[in-house]
Order: sequence, then structure tokens, then C-alpha cells
Amino acid sequence: MTEPRPCLPVPIVMLVTDRTRCGQRRLEDVIGAAVEGGVNVVQVREKDLSGGELFRLVERVLSVVGTRALVLVNDRLDVALAAGADGVQLGSAALPTEAARQVASRLLLGRSVHDLGCAVEATAEGADLLVVGSIFASPSHPALLPAGPPLLRKIASAVQLPLVGIGGITAANAAQVIGAGSSGVAVISEILDAFDPREATRRLASAVHAAWPTTPLHKRH
Repeated sequence: MTEPRPCLPVPIVMLVTDRTRCGQRRLEDVIGAAVEGGVNVVQVREKDLSGGELFRLVERVLSVVGTRALVLVNDRLDVALAAGADGVQLGSAALPTEAARQVASRLLLGRSVHDLGCAVEATAEGADLLVVGSIFASPSHPALLPAGPPLLRKIASAVQLPLVGIGGITAANAAQVIGAGSSGVAVISEILDAFDPREATRRLASAVHAAWPTTPLHKRH
């Protein structure tokens, strides 16, 4: 019997990790504070780590979050499977979604997309969620021109998958992202750069939940 995939929480408040932004703090401690503040999905994105190092980090993250949040691994399907993560987030140049699904039926498969065509393709190939960006100007991806909420509206009207906006999202503009049809937000600096990650997450999560309506634009998994 095939093991069922985890259910996505809605609305989604996703933290994308970058341990270089944590200063003297341990990444696991920042993640723990963020989950206490309202993060319900953690995407472990540490591209410079070896497979073994990433595996051990994911194990520690899973131990920290327990059942309070889902854990996705960026790009590394092998590590996600070996560590027992909930899913994998595939970048635009990563393994094709269809190929990943063939070997990882139990995992949530996220796909990063930047336009409508890629969103439609990823949906057809079996993705479970789409991370869409860059929505606003972002220091993490300075070369990407922000597409703004209209890109989310366009994709939300064309596919039946949960969307997560990413790129320059803050507590101040999160409502625009949700209002455009996104099922949640993904952030890096809004939480990792904060003096108090728990409080920063509470503000972000509060803004997301306050803006969350039940409308046809919002997809539930």
C-alpha cells in the first residue's frame, strides 16, 4: 500500500533557510523560534552543504519541529527520502517533477516557477504546490525582476494547485500576496534577519491569517 503524502496546512507560512544569515545563532534555534511563532512549513535550502552534512541538518530540523511543521528539502530528493522529510522543493533546473514523482510517491513535491508556462507544466507533471516568484524585489535574488501579485493571479486562474508567493514578502505586503490567490507566503530575510525571529514570525503569520479568505482563487490540498 502506498504511503499517503502529508497534507499541506493552509494558509502556508514557509521559512526558507539560509544559515549564513543567522549570525551567532544556531539555525535550529531560529527555526524552533519561527515554528513557535507560526511557521508551518520549513524548506531547508543550504546548497553549499555536502549530502552527508545536509542529511544530518535535516535530521536535526525534523527533531526540532516535530509534528508542528512540515519539512521540505530544497532540490535534494535523495536527502529528503533518506532523512524522512515530508517533501522536496525542486528548483527550475532540478530533476523533472515527473521523474521525481516516480521514485518519491510519498513525498510532497514543490516546484519553483517564474511564469505561467512553467506553472502549467509542473501541474501536469504531478507537483503538489508551486512556489511562485519573485513577487517583490528581494535581496536573495537581486537579478530577478519582481513580477508582482499579477503573476499570482494569472497562475491561480489557470491551475488547481496551492501557490506560495516568494520574494521580498513582509508582514506589510503579505495581504497583497494572499489577495492575489496565493495559499501562503515563503520568506527568508523577514524571519532570519530579525532580532526576534519568533515575534517577526508572529507578525507575518498574523498578517497572512488576517488576509486569508475562502474564495475560489485559493486552492486547498
